[in-house]
Formats: sequence, C-alpha cells, structure tokens
Amino acid sequence: MNTVTSPLLFEMIRSFSKLAKTLNLLHAVRELSSTRQTVRRHIDNLEEIRGEKLFEVVNRQYELTEAGRNALPEAEKILARGHAWLRGQLSGADGMMRISFSNSDGWEYFQEQQQMSEVWSAKSELLRTAIACWAKSGGDLESEHMKAVRPYFLVYRDTPSGWICVEVGEKSFYSTWWGWAEARSSIGRSLGQFPGGEEFAKIMDAPFREVQNNHSLRLDQVATRVPRVPGGDPITLCFQRLIMGSRMPDGSFALVTVVDRSEKVTVSGLDQGWIDDMPADAKVNFFEFE
Repeated sequence: MNTVTSPLLFEMIRSFSKLAKTLNLLHAVRELSSTRQTVRRHIDNLEEIRGEKLFEVVNRQYELTEAGRNALPEAEKILARGHAWLRGQLSGADGMMRISFSNSDGWEYFQEQQQMSEVWSAKSELLRTAIACWAKSGGDLESEHMKAVRPYFLVYRDTPSGWICVEVGEKSFYSTWWGWAEARSSIGRSLGQFPGGEEFAKIMDAPFREVQNNHSLRLDQVATRVPRVPGGDPITLCFQRLIMGSRMPDGSFALVTVVDRSEKVTVSGLDQGWIDDMPADAKVNFFEFE
C-alpha cells in the first residue's frame, strides 16, 4: 500500500472534497488554486490507496461513485476539524469536544460537550422533558408526544448548501431573546448566515454530523458574548444546548436543538463570573408538561 506524508494527505483530501462538490475539474482547480495534473494525481492516489473508485466520468462529466459519496462526509469533517485545530478553535477536555471562536465584531463563543447525565444535575425541566418526549415519540417530529416541547425547538435540515434552519419555535431561546420578527426571518438561513459566518458553520458541522450519524442525543454547554441588536455591545449568554436526532414526516432526518439557560459555567478555562453578567431575561420560561 502506498504511503503519503500528512501534508500531502491533507491536500489530497482537499482535492477530493472540492471536486466532489463541483463535479467540474476546471472549477475545482480554480477554487484550489491548483492545476489539472495535481488534482487528477491526488484523486488517482486516493483511489489507489483506498482500493476503490471515488469518481466516474459519464459523458465527460464527473460523478461520485457510491464509495465516493460515502467517503465525502468524513473527508469534509477531517478538513473542517483540521483547520479549526490549527487555529486553536478545536480541542478536547476529558474526551469531550471543546470549541472556541471569536471574530473582529467582538463576538466570542465557547462550547464544551457535556455528559448526558448533566441534564439531570443541571435541573433543567425543559431539557428533561424534551428527552422524555423525544423518547416517547421515537424521534418522530410530528408525534403527539412532541407537542409539549416543540414551541421551544429550532429545527435544521441537511442540504447541499449545509444545515438550513426550517423551523423556529415561538417560545425558543432564539425567539424570546432576539424577537419573533428576527426568528421568523431566520427560517431558510444556513448556519453560515448566523453570527460567525461560514467559518463558524464549518466548525459547528462536527457536532451536528455526530447526532445525524447516530440519530442520537448530545448535550453542550455554551458561553458566548454576542450583540442583541446589530451594532450593539456584546452581551453575555450562557446556556445548555440539547441536540436531538429526529425525523420529518417524509422520514428524512431532522436535527432539533433545544436551549435553556445554564446555572453554572463548566466550560474549561472560563470563569463562573460569566454567569453574573447575563441578563435576567435570557432564561427560557418552561412549565412542567402535564
């Protein structure tokens, strides 16, 4: 089996990912600032090492093989996490993923994955009820069991353009904090159109894909400073975010997020003092489902 150096492997994966997205050699070459010969050599080497064809050419048009389609999600994850790691934005704490991000607008974002048992110790009735309803519904978004918590949901779908927001609950954290008009306007936006832009969207893809691949649950704690209004001063927010793998009525995958204010900050490297700066109206009001 051929061996390649780590830098070359990264470039080979970049060539594969870009050609898989464009399915056009000339476009891929331009976006990579490379050459036809280099991109072709990268693909040939990958196919030889993996022992499978990633592309086929039909009527002079590149098409992904089944093996290529299966390989693409992990390739994109490697690229996104590799870039984030190099910038110091991605690390681990006791085996849990930690994300840190900031931009020139003064926006700061810190996220650390939590053990699911934290749902019970955090005393969040909203998150506890969301898990119970999710379990009873079998992950079916339209189930009667979901009605109690669905107004608190943000729902995303996976598209060729990335994760798209398709539903914002009227009682969700996003709606109550930024207002219903902004929340409604967010429907149809990709993650790259939210604070942080495309770079942040690539980082956030990793936890979303984890839940999508396993149709499972994930809990993160988030501490962030973000303006409440465009051009305003950054305001501190700390919250627990539950991600749940669900299903649309047609059976396709739906990713659901539920957010509730956190009573303590456990993100590595952050001071509990962050919680003292958080406005009182940042808390989601939820009454126990009866």
